[in-house]
Amino acid sequence: MNGLFQTPRELTVTALPVEFESLAPPPLLLPGEQLEHYQALRQAIFADLAPRSAIEWLLAIERRRAVLGHPALRMLRHKLLETYRQKAVEAALRRIDMVGIDPEFEAEAETYTLQNALSWRCDPVAASEIDARLRTFGFDQHAITTEVYVQAREVMVLFEGLLNAAQTKRVLLLREIRNQRFLNGPLRQARV
Repeated sequence: MNGLFQTPRELTVTALPVEFESLAPPPLLLPGEQLEHYQALRQAIFADLAPRSAIEWLLAIERRRAVLGHPALRMLRHKLLETYRQKAVEAALRRIDMVGIDPEFEAEAETYTLQNALSWRCDPVAASEIDARLRTFGFDQHAITTEVYVQAREVMVLFEGLLNAAQTKRVLLLREIRNQRFLNGPLRQARV
């Protein structure tokens, strides 16, 4: 597995046996993902692991799930950080715009602040204007990013845990395949 990478011509064709098709349903692709890329990665994983038994096929299918789930977690984390960035801009705008507002106008001012933060996220022209305004009050991108991570710290810990668990699962699955092959290898057969 740590050897040279095989080019597409060198990859052995390892088709998923029909009896295991139900264990490997078609993927739920995220926006921007393509089925062809998924199929190519799946084929590369199966060719690399070259499963020989039912247990190895089940572990290879699980390995494929672990590998393909990892990018989805990263994409989800990225989208979540975008949302928290909008909330950080909203908090910065609130610190600027809400100072000295009469209490009877706070609700209306809060609505405008929310609309401005949404405009910052959706409209590039509004975003550049709001960024310039925030900079004049001392809120540069570093300050916004710090606010993002302060707000998202618990969620980030959760995502790091999920990513680490996915990595651990991949390592354990590969170790299990290696152990299965070792137990069923020539040493095991010589004892019997």
